[in-house]
Amino acid sequence: MHCRFCKTELTNTFIDLANSPASNSFLTGEQLNEPETFYPLKVYTCSNCFLVQVDEYKKSDAIFNSEYVYFSSYSTSWLAHVKKYTEAMIARFGFNQQSQVIEIASNDGYLLQYFKENQVPVLGIEPTANTAKVAISKGIDSIVDFFGVRLASELAAKNIQADLLLGNNVLAHVPDIVDFVKGMKIILKKNGVITMEFPHLMQLVENNQFDTIYHEHFSYLSFYTVKEIFAAQGLKMFDVEEVPTHGGSLRIYACHAEDDSKELSDRVTAMLKKEADKGMLSLAYYDNFQQKALKIKLDLIDFLIRQKRDGKQVAAYGAAAKGNTLLNYCGIKNDLIDFVVDANPHKQNKFLPASHIPVTNEDYLKAEKPAFVVILPWNLKEEIMNQLSYIRSWGGQFVIAIPELQIL
Repeated sequence: MHCRFCKTELTNTFIDLANSPASNSFLTGEQLNEPETFYPLKVYTCSNCFLVQVDEYKKSDAIFNSEYVYFSSYSTSWLAHVKKYTEAMIARFGFNQQSQVIEIASNDGYLLQYFKENQVPVLGIEPTANTAKVAISKGIDSIVDFFGVRLASELAAKNIQADLLLGNNVLAHVPDIVDFVKGMKIILKKNGVITMEFPHLMQLVENNQFDTIYHEHFSYLSFYTVKEIFAAQGLKMFDVEEVPTHGGSLRIYACHAEDDSKELSDRVTAMLKKEADKGMLSLAYYDNFQQKALKIKLDLIDFLIRQKRDGKQVAAYGAAAKGNTLLNYCGIKNDLIDFVVDANPHKQNKFLPASHIPVTNEDYLKAEKPAFVVILPWNLKEEIMNQLSYIRSWGGQFVIAIPELQIL
């Protein structure tokens, strides 16, 4: 296997999470009696460009298909985050009725709806037809397709180009990151702006966030490596921000390398220095991550077994992909966690892959009154704890496993 950016042979294992099914492949009752396909979940660090990456065992068109069940609009905190973003972009860059905003991986229109409210023309590009259908029902023009050089060239030939080209949590999801970034160069107007948000590799390492590793996340990104990938395609970083979403993300700002209209922020140099000072440009930084994950595994299994011995029921909240990575790495099944609650009706009445834990609605939680609720999407713990604060009325307690096991 070779690095998907610089083509260096990959020999350094970052972490091996053993074989697991695709983390977003929820099962129906009929499928419980059928064989499941498991894929290696082994992550490598490139010794040259330090891109952390998995091999493409599960093809992207098999992951992002019409059965895709992630709808962005079910998180109120995420909606608040993107609404604030749209307001900031309009204030900073002056986007108006003459501008064109294009979002890659626009999902159900969760973000573009706020630009539309401000009369800014929008276009969504989204490969999953079922989520794009929801966006279209909101009046958001959407193209159901994968983004890359081919689609960018087709749109540019029709004079469709972006004043603002954005993508949230998509850069890590593309198997051919070079083709993807090259496409952004093609579709960006002469003085256009690119913003991308992605989980920061530094936060993953520092906070043991191994559960954010799954088959649809092909890359795990540092600012240094993303800057190099963009530069190779004629795009330059002019600003970067740290944002709290998804356990700590970066929002990068880029433009054409030949665009001199953007002032270079001091934050670019500061972020490069911060990563270098942490040691992210040496392989030693990525050592021992396996041992950190193993400790979390042992602590969580020990906790669940103790509750089972004591006759206490444990449920979970949030049928998120990261939760499936955690459960499957730990080998946890429906004998240790009875059910998982999720607000998304597209996931309810299905079963988590491999663990076969049933996904229920919130009424089931209220009826069962479990002693503990394990919050699987720990990045939304404040939102979830507020939403489910009533479990304390029966003595229920919240639990998170990452960055370490905590009873909250």
